Amino acid sequence: MKKTIALILVLAAVGGILCGCGPAGEEMTTVHLCEVAHSVFYAPLYAAMDLGYFAEEGIEIELTNGGGADKVMTAVLTGQADIGLAGPEACIYVQREGRADAPRVFAQLTRRDGAFLVGRTGGDFTWEDLRGKYIIGGRKGGVPEMTLEYVMKQKGIIPHVDAEVDTSVAFNMMAGAFTGGLGDYVALFEPTATETELAGQGYVLASIGAESGEIPYTAFFAAESLMEKDPDLILRFTRAVARGLAYVAEADPADIAAHVVGQFPDTGLDVLTRVAARYQEIDAWNETPVMKREAFERLQDVMAEAGELDTRADFDTVVDNSFAEKVSE
Repeated sequence: MKKTIALILVLAAVGGILCGCGPAGEEMTTVHLCEVAHSVFYAPLYAAMDLGYFAEEGIEIELTNGGGADKVMTAVLTGQADIGLAGPEACIYVQREGRADAPRVFAQLTRRDGAFLVGRTGGDFTWEDLRGKYIIGGRKGGVPEMTLEYVMKQKGIIPHVDAEVDTSVAFNMMAGAFTGGLGDYVALFEPTATETELAGQGYVLASIGAESGEIPYTAFFAAESLMEKDPDLILRFTRAVARGLAYVAEADPADIAAHVVGQFPDTGLDVLTRVAARYQEIDAWNETPVMKREAFERLQDVMAEAGELDTRADFDTVVDNSFAEKVSE
């Protein structure tokens, strides 16, 4: 009899999962989310997932790694993803093409560059050290590479003139290329930067984001048709993001690490704690999901200086702050 009851309970539980039922018996909505990279930089998202903020909004996140903003945008444009998480420049590029049903940004996650400059030698570092050197910078036209070049120019180092900036290495191959012997410096996100240092294969020298100023570095976007068809879903998604941002703003780095470790099973809690503290220190995460107009314009300054933007985009065409503003009231 006990075995029969146990079997019934198991089948009931499985049935609930297959039906996508939420905590209160309500049906869950699966959102296919494609992220530009898998990094502790996106801790507010992962914490919100682990703390149940999305589940409380009736949302189940199916997360995939696009491996680059261009690939994330392709996933959204082709319907392989409902929502993309990448640099807003991806939406600017698509808007400039005049594409129908172009994706729009509806929530911002990070407000500074999350990459750190890693070199082969430690000790005191100045940006002048880059002169005459070879830097693995990232994909041409991507915010990480453009921001690196922006900071270099601010420091008096002209990319491709005073220093070689390699834009041919794919984002997810940059660390491997560097540890394999290519270049003198590389721009790496976390936890890769810290892991490279702990492995004795490089030294974390500087935060690119600390030098660049506030930029809407990473944001969530969706096709305009989805936002019009299901505004309630976008609102609920944004509310969960807002709670994640509020959490990481106040939480102890060790607690943040505990809520993101499930996303990085091969990374120790000590490393994740160290990384979370580093991102808090440089003020990497947005306070709310609202994107500031002035930060958006600075992003376009960065793009223009990189030679990737000849006509500036209209803020209100690319960004819809209505959802973020509503959950931030």
